[in-house]
Amino acid sequence: MNKLRYFLITFFIVGCFAMASAQEKPNIVFILADDFGYHDLSHTGSEIYQTPNIDNIAEEGISFTNAYVNYPRCVPSRYAFMTGLYPVNEDKGNLRVNVPEKENFVEIFNKSGYNTSYVGKWHLGELPSNDGDGNDPKGFGFKHSYAAGGAGGIDTRFFPFNTKSKENKKDPVPNIEEDGKDGDYVSDMLTNASMNFIRENAEKKQPFMAVLAYYAVHTPLEAKPEDKKRNKKEIAAYDYGDTPEYIKEGEGRRKMRQDDPDYAGMVENVDENVGRLLDLLEELDIDENTIVVFTSDHGGLSNDGNKRERHLATTNNPLRAGKGHLYEGGVRVPLFIKWDDKIEEREDDKSIVMAMDLFPTLIDLATNQKVPGIDGKSFKPVIEGKESWENRTVFWNSRKARPHSTGDIKASAVRSGDYKLMYFPEKKKKELYNLKKDISEENDISSQEPQKTKELMDKLKDWKKEQLVEDNLRRRWQKAD
Repeated sequence: MNKLRYFLITFFIVGCFAMASAQEKPNIVFILADDFGYHDLSHTGSEIYQTPNIDNIAEEGISFTNAYVNYPRCVPSRYAFMTGLYPVNEDKGNLRVNVPEKENFVEIFNKSGYNTSYVGKWHLGELPSNDGDGNDPKGFGFKHSYAAGGAGGIDTRFFPFNTKSKENKKDPVPNIEEDGKDGDYVSDMLTNASMNFIRENAEKKQPFMAVLAYYAVHTPLEAKPEDKKRNKKEIAAYDYGDTPEYIKEGEGRRKMRQDDPDYAGMVENVDENVGRLLDLLEELDIDENTIVVFTSDHGGLSNDGNKRERHLATTNNPLRAGKGHLYEGGVRVPLFIKWDDKIEEREDDKSIVMAMDLFPTLIDLATNQKVPGIDGKSFKPVIEGKESWENRTVFWNSRKARPHSTGDIKASAVRSGDYKLMYFPEKKKKELYNLKKDISEENDISSQEPQKTKELMDKLKDWKKEQLVEDNLRRRWQKAD
């Protein structure tokens, strides 16, 4: 009897210790907006869009001024987020082809005792399978998934959501029609799904890593009536001065005003939902032990092309261009990371960080593990103030040009320190900018600084060779003067 009592007491103590250890691990809430531009926040300078909740993440954590995505379009950008790789060989986003288990970020969290969730826009690789072993979130390792499949967008933000996709036999967004009802708005439903997941795990004292990927603020531009009405009135009262509505750029036009009431309402609805998440973390008393990240997959839709004058959503001004382009408006994004009492409240206006760095950083922060064999790297030392990455060199290569719809042409780019080189292989044209002095990329200084231009062009060529781009493209680069 004494031995049995001893065994039960020991088992109880060990179990409690294990539970306490699990509770010590930080939770993670990773919020990824779609097509959300750098200046679509009041924190980063918008005078039209009111975003107090997202601003709160920036102001109570670390805000990175020089944060970039790896590509100015959805699929390659999201591929870089999920793999930590430059998306030059991304095989249409097929994660399972290129990601060994030891480099699978989700599996690293799973094996570290986390429950993992992906809610919202996925849009990677082959279509989801019926048995959970495809290229959908569950096939990639997430234990919970909601409204995530092959769809790159949604037909309408209001119930029943998928009417056109069904008519055209395209991928509908899963789950939401079955769960929705008249009047439901999709961003609210995605937030509800993530909140339910968080609540269930908090009650079990289970550490979690939850990704919430909104379909907003991608087209279609549809705000709730009350949000549209409010913003329409505010925009009508705003003085844009002599700022033109559009200027000619690339193969089409660039929008220069934030003046769409639907888009403004969508931005503010995302912010309202972020506020709901933050309130829930506080209500559950887990806010101090939860890392919260907010970022976007690329810049806002500000440019059209040579096929037609499409309806444009926003402007990234003073950044040049937007979605589809390798200029700053297409690749520079908001990035805020908050962890109460663990991350100092500050703005980092020096370090150059990339989307491919984010998951390696979160893994390092949460589990003290490093991920080998990838291009991205943990910027935990930057967050801790031990390092500054202002002299880092990073690269882009855009082969998915859409001159007809967003006005961009094939291009590559390199940023090294303050300097950024743009190269357009079809035109054999180089442009050089000093971003510290010229954030708007208005003054091409390639002819004034030929040595710096050659230095960065050589770096770009070397990177292309390392990244195993097709031979014909490599030959083109080698011939570039």
